[in-house]
Amino acid sequence: MNLTKTIILCALLLFSTYAMGQDVVINGADRTEEYLPLLKGKRVALVINHTSLMKDEKTSLLDTLLNRQVNIKKVFAPEHGFRGDADAGEVVKNGKDVKTGVPIVSLYGNTKKPTPEHLKDVDIVVFDIQDVGARFYTYISTMFYVMEACAQQGKEVVVLDRPNPNDLVDGPMLKPTFKSFVGLLPIPLLHGCTVGELAKMINGEGWINKTQDACQLTVVPCVGWQHGQPYSLPVKPSPNLPNDQSIRLYPSLCPFEGTNISVGRGTKFPFQVIGAPAKKYGSFSFTPIALPGFDKNPLHKDTPCYGLDLRQVDDVQGIDLRYLLSFYNASGENSAFFNRPRFFDLLMGTDAVRKAIIAGKSEEEIREMWQDDLNVYKPMRQKYLIYE
Repeated sequence: MNLTKTIILCALLLFSTYAMGQDVVINGADRTEEYLPLLKGKRVALVINHTSLMKDEKTSLLDTLLNRQVNIKKVFAPEHGFRGDADAGEVVKNGKDVKTGVPIVSLYGNTKKPTPEHLKDVDIVVFDIQDVGARFYTYISTMFYVMEACAQQGKEVVVLDRPNPNDLVDGPMLKPTFKSFVGLLPIPLLHGCTVGELAKMINGEGWINKTQDACQLTVVPCVGWQHGQPYSLPVKPSPNLPNDQSIRLYPSLCPFEGTNISVGRGTKFPFQVIGAPAKKYGSFSFTPIALPGFDKNPLHKDTPCYGLDLRQVDDVQGIDLRYLLSFYNASGENSAFFNRPRFFDLLMGTDAVRKAIIAGKSEEEIREMWQDDLNVYKPMRQKYLIYE
């Protein structure tokens, strides 16, 4: 065999191995033999959205369980709603699923935690939502409140696990005074856990109300995935994370939402571009518009923005501060650059990053600020890992 044919064969083999690796991941939801016995004869509530799909059937977990004669009493809907089409921050309303008639109870609006009334006709709650590994992605806040409510009401919780596409540990730890729905748990911005591992951590570290017993928890692991293994999501997890690149950049770009800089909401490439209505930020231009399925009222709507196109960058690893620092320096606005300083601090989980940027600290100096906390967190995290 000549050298050219050998190279081609090796390339095909590597590609097929990668493709097979993605194909053989079996999410917790698909391991029905592990959790259907737990649901038999019980009144069940689901915490699900549009990502809660069965791999083989390409149907919602709700439809699959109803077809298996499981007694589904209601669906709890997180941010973006049961169908995943509500804008970020948009109130999700109660209602009924048009297809099945099952009641939908919003956990994103005035009520973010199931009430005793919500749980009185429920024995067990199943959580199955795809996360992206960032502390401010609110699905894990919803999971925490569901676990806390179930612990208080003596209800069981089953978490059907899925891989983490941002499987890294990086960024500042949440400080108690910056606790909010975009950061409820004392974990780094990139926590390096699946939702199942986080659920175990919540129980094991006693983060549920100290006066209550731990949540009665069962985690159904996924199979065929390990930490460090890439994972491409089969469906976008929320309206403005449409592809792998947006998910990869999301932890680094989301803090811009505490500033006047657009992250591309109102375009077909959100969280892949950054800019504002001033040419000092860069030569690339884009114009946010009302865009169904993405964002109906984006920042700088109908106004040309100038900045950077990040759709092809391939060197983002963890929390990348260079974009934030470069735009801050280009703005010339000093502290006024952070026009929503409290929200920026809530996203970061601390005010130390904003203050360090204003003080002129370098990226290396800022990153050094959170290393001691990460050195404490990492061995604690190790206790709850399911996938080595």
